[in-house]
This record gives sequence, C-alpha cells and structure tokens, in this order.
Amino acid sequence: MRKIRLLIVDDSVMVRRRVSEVLSNDPALEVAGVAANGQIALAKIAQVNPDLVILDVEMPEMDGLETLAAIRKTYPNLPTIMFSAFTERGATATLEALSLGAKDYVTKPFQMGSIEAANQHLRQELIPKIKVFCGESIETTTLNSDRDLKTSSINQQLTYRKRAIRNPKPIEAIAIGVSTGGPNALAAILPQFRADFPVPILIVQHIPPMFSQRLATRLNARCQIPVIEGFDGAKLEPGTAYIAPGDFHMSVDRLGSIVQLRIHQSPPENSCRPAVDVLFRSVAQTYGAGALAVVLTGMGHDGLRGCEGIRSAGGQIFVQDKASSVVWGMPGFVAKAGLADKMLPLDQIAAEILRSVANCIQ
Repeated sequence: MRKIRLLIVDDSVMVRRRVSEVLSNDPALEVAGVAANGQIALAKIAQVNPDLVILDVEMPEMDGLETLAAIRKTYPNLPTIMFSAFTERGATATLEALSLGAKDYVTKPFQMGSIEAANQHLRQELIPKIKVFCGESIETTTLNSDRDLKTSSINQQLTYRKRAIRNPKPIEAIAIGVSTGGPNALAAILPQFRADFPVPILIVQHIPPMFSQRLATRLNARCQIPVIEGFDGAKLEPGTAYIAPGDFHMSVDRLGSIVQLRIHQSPPENSCRPAVDVLFRSVAQTYGAGALAVVLTGMGHDGLRGCEGIRSAGGQIFVQDKASSVVWGMPGFVAKAGLADKMLPLDQIAAEILRSVANCIQ
C-alpha cells in the first residue's frame, strides 16, 4: 500500500529533524520533503507532490498564514495541519489559520521534560490526524481498543436511528461537545443566537490552555451573546456561552436555584482534559430532561458515555452529520449507538436548536 507523503515546513532545523524522525518510524508515512520557509515550501509542493503539509505558524520571509493562503489558492484540496508554538501569538495565528482552511493544528512539544515525551506527543497528536485527513479511518480501532467501551450501547445498535421525542421538558441548558474542526463549527453556530437567547450554553472544545481564551475572545467578537472562558464558581446566566479552559475539566452543579461552574483538574478521560463526558454527566445530573446535548465534529469517542447519561435522564441529543463533519468520530459514535434524536448538517444545527428551545417555551 502506498505510503502517505508528507511535507514538513518549519524554520527550525531541530524541529524538522525531530518531526521527520518520528513520522518516518510509522510504516504508513513517508517524509517526502522539508522546507525552511513558506517560499521554499510552495516550490517543494510541485516537486514532491505531498498528500499533506505540516506547516509552522511563525516563520521568517513568508509565515504560516501567508503560506496557507497561497496553498489554498493553488492546491485547494491539499490538507494542511498547522504546527503551532504554545504562545498567545501562536494561538491567535492558529485560530486564524483554521478559519482560512487548515484542517487542524498540533502544538509543538516544547518543555515536555524529555525527548521521549516530545516524541510521544507527536505520535499521539500528529500521526492520527495525518491518517484521518489522508483517508485512513482510525475511529473504529480507537473504540475497539478501549475495554471499557465493549459493553457500551455502541455495540447494541449499528445504524443510526432517530429517537422519538414525546412531551419534552423545557430546555434549560445547551451542552456542546466538539474537537477536530470545532472552532469553525462553533463560529458557524454561535453567531446565529440572538442576545436574548433564553438558556446558558456550555462548551467543551478539545483545546490547550491559552488557545481556549483566544477562542472565546474570537467568538465573542462575532456573536450577539457573550462568549467567555469558564471559571470556577461562575453563576450560569441565560444567553451566555461558557468554553471550558484548556487542560481543565468543566462541570456544573446546582446550589438551590443557582447553577454554577466547577473547573477542576481531575484525571483526563478519553485521553482528554477538558473532556466532553465530564461536562455531559454533570449536565444530565443537574438538568435531567431539561438538557440538550449537541455533539459536533471530532476524532475519538469522547461524549458517548455522557450522551448515554443524558438520554437516561430524558434529555435530547443532536449530532452533526458525516458529510459536514471534518471528522465523523464523536458524532458518529453517538449516532451509531442510537442515542441521537436528530442528525443534522452543520448549517442546520443552530436553527434546530432555536426551534427546539422555542417549542419547549411555548
């Protein structure tokens, strides 16, 4: 089988060498070329014909954003993963790159304590994304390797089945889980909610620290509702969206008539922190049948267990469809488990949320 051909673009010789070594050790991958800046990269694309480009964000002469724009213009279907520094500037540029058409991003493995830790970061974060974006599905393998999920309802229902909703309780909160492709998906949904949206919105986007704050700021500037990074003890307000901070779980609990956020660093779940399952479990416990969960594009199966809890509590579940998802992992698992009430393309999700909230209020 033909290997996946990669072009690595980074101004650091050490970074190019490290990434090349790690990727070349995977039998499915081949480093077809490297480049020290965007201008060299554009020339190399025509020479080596890569299947995917790994693109540094900050480079001299021609930075990652300029290079990405040129790639999208000449090679619109060539997948690109941004390789971002763990800085505020890197976070801002990376989010801009996603809006310009980059498939996803991976943070550089700096200050991880050892070379092996850095290599492991690349193996876990970069290689699976390369394979998914180049057409190799790893979602089923991810699930089957997890013993804890072998008894899950995913194994009891193999095809999507829409669940009838009878006499729904008024919706009291929206909980959204999303990963790969999430910033653009959220940017498509949240601006459609008016300032008088009647319930709080809770969001877990798989994202590192600093990136979550920049994402909240970016979305807030585009939305009529406030979008903020969640903080411990925050009292939930209607018409406000709360994004879980990177590397922290976010959950909710009720104190009398007040529902507030809890931000904590319990162990990762599904290799994620924040994890969608943590949020969804707490939403099911706090709001019961008044919860509406929305699972958007993303790799893996985070959110599946949480959706089981929301369904058991009588809440509703919407999932993004395969055609509009960057990766149909998270929503796909929920749909195939028979847990979804509705499966919708991205451009219809906001309208369906609004319709559901309005129908429950009437």
